[in-house]
Amino acid sequence: MERIRTTSQTVSIQQLRLEHEQHAAGTAGSGNGFGALLKNALEDSGKVRFSKHAAARVEQRGIEVTDSLLNDLNQAVGKAREKGAKDVVVIGQQGAFIVNIPNNVVVTTMTSQEMKQNIFTNIDSAVLL
Repeated sequence: MERIRTTSQTVSIQQLRLEHEQHAAGTAGSGNGFGALLKNALEDSGKVRFSKHAAARVEQRGIEVTDSLLNDLNQAVGKAREKGAKDVVVIGQQGAFIVNIPNNVVVTTMTSQEMKQNIFTNIDSAVLL
């Protein structure tokens, strides 16, 4: 199977072709080709994602995930990656986000109130927003 390796994930060419065919069937003549789908997939691969666990914690704890917060998280992850970090805690006004850098995945979150009662383990770096 043909694959493209990005810094954080592998994108299947077959998967992109299938998405393209599905998209083309729904929007024939719109000018969005396979190249555009590939470009979007590669751009998205550099962005932070939330694991199921982290997404559940965000919802349970009422943490508002805004575009600004996502941008801050992406910048913090980029800085941590440049320094060679593998697992980092990103601390901001909204709370703390534990991020696995190689996979660009937020693995858990907690509010600022909960941070006062916890110890962060298995991290090698911290970034303050």
